[in-house]
Amino acid sequence: MANRPPFKADHVGSFLRPERLATMRQRFADGECSAEDLAAIEDECIREVVKKQEDVGLQGITDGEFRRTYFHVDFLEKLDGVSVTYGEFKTAFRKDDGTEVGFRPPTMHVTDRIRHARSIQSEDFRFLKAAVTRTPKVCIPAPSMLHFRGGRQAISDTAYPDLEAFYDDLTAAYRQEIAELAALGCRYLQMDDTNLAYLCDPDIRQTTIDRGDDPDELTRLYCRLVNDSIRERPDDMVISVHLCRGNFKSAWVAQGGYEPVAEILFNDMAIDGFFLEYDDERSGDFAPLRFMPKQKTVVLGLMSSKRPEVEDKDALKTRIDEAAQYVPLEQCALSHQCGFSSTAHGNELGEDDQWKKLARCVEVAGEVWG
Repeated sequence: MANRPPFKADHVGSFLRPERLATMRQRFADGECSAEDLAAIEDECIREVVKKQEDVGLQGITDGEFRRTYFHVDFLEKLDGVSVTYGEFKTAFRKDDGTEVGFRPPTMHVTDRIRHARSIQSEDFRFLKAAVTRTPKVCIPAPSMLHFRGGRQAISDTAYPDLEAFYDDLTAAYRQEIAELAALGCRYLQMDDTNLAYLCDPDIRQTTIDRGDDPDELTRLYCRLVNDSIRERPDDMVISVHLCRGNFKSAWVAQGGYEPVAEILFNDMAIDGFFLEYDDERSGDFAPLRFMPKQKTVVLGLMSSKRPEVEDKDALKTRIDEAAQYVPLEQCALSHQCGFSSTAHGNELGEDDQWKKLARCVEVAGEVWG
């Protein structure tokens, strides 16, 4: 299989938090232990999850996002000028059985000029790099995560009467963070984005129009933000973007195929690979992959991180063959559609389940790509 990321058997990044880590994090929140106590447990659990990833045969290794509560907030709130509120908006996360999961996700507000005043992932990456024998992979939120949910109303018009200045400051902050990671040896970086996948949903597209935004222009804008953020990366740093339709306690937010964003997204975003959700009918068919440029990899998220059942090998191979009708097989790879724990709450499956599913991912990738 390919020895350059994205790997033929890859994964999105997050893993279910071990019970003792969740317990210690709650104790820390309650003021019952020190930050050093929490960090010691995080270190132990990260070493363990690194070993399990390597033992199961993965090549790109993450820290499981074990030091985070949310895949995006913990990163973005470390930028100067960003504040976070809780309980402001309710999002309808739905399960496949039709039930809803009540959740009021954190909302980020830009209250002052954005500045990268401190390293965000550097120490975490140093620890991960020292713990792996394979390729350490860092996952960070895409810059659009600071824009879409709140829109113009969540960005101070005193700090930013002109949104172009906001975009400039935001991407400059990302360039600083990426430069620091690159200097430490990071060569595999993934950006996680829900917004571009949400813009595939007809209802969300209409809501976006109703608030005064053009969904196609937002797609172009979010491509530009990524491109401006990574434009100074080393030539040998691989950048991928993961698109997500929502992942909270095995529930989701959006639905709809990639057709509304595919041509702009795949061609305008100057990255190396796309992690795309394709685990059920909500993601539509593979036809939008016809727009994928030849030099880019599409990691097919055919497996589910939301359910414990291990996917059938032959069914996965059939789906890969179907995708290969639109994009060459050598440009494809395999993963789950999302992480197992995009937030610390985790999806509804067990730790053993996630490793069985990842073993199947590695097995199928080996049989398909050799």
